[in-house]
Amino acid sequence: MEAMENLLTRRSCRNYKSEQVPDELLDKVLEAGTFAASGMNRQSTFLVAVRDKETRDLLSKTNGEVIGREGDPFYGAPCVIVVLAAPDPTYLEDGSLVMGNLMNAAFSLGVDSCWIHRAKEVFETKEGKELLKKWGIGENYIGVGNCILGYRDGALSSPRARKSNYIY
Repeated sequence: MEAMENLLTRRSCRNYKSEQVPDELLDKVLEAGTFAASGMNRQSTFLVAVRDKETRDLLSKTNGEVIGREGDPFYGAPCVIVVLAAPDPTYLEDGSLVMGNLMNAAFSLGVDSCWIHRAKEVFETKEGKELLKKWGIGENYIGVGNCILGYRDGALSSPRARKSNYIY
């Protein structure tokens, strides 16, 4: 898919089949994340690909508890890429660029995605700290976002019209 077409047609997906993303496609999406720009090329982000149901469900449950909502905030997506960053001055910007690369790379490969917020709050919880420890990542890392991946169950939404005063 041509880069501009990909950027203009990608949409967030909020209804997924249970089918897992194949390893070779997940590896390509993850690689694209590692090539995101970062402040002073610090590359301070970490990516954790979560595919096992137990950890994925724990992340989902904890994410929902952060906002007091029941249900699955990951919309049934079988894979979650957690983007974490070192607490440096550009952690949020660096992690956000990684999230953008992940979502655009996924779409170019025929994989659907959505940015799920509250990673920061999840990794401030006891459960989140335990996951960081389990993964061998220091407790001081900050959650930036969760990139859910999978295959859509239904059609993607149509793009909304761009606001008239978007560009000056």
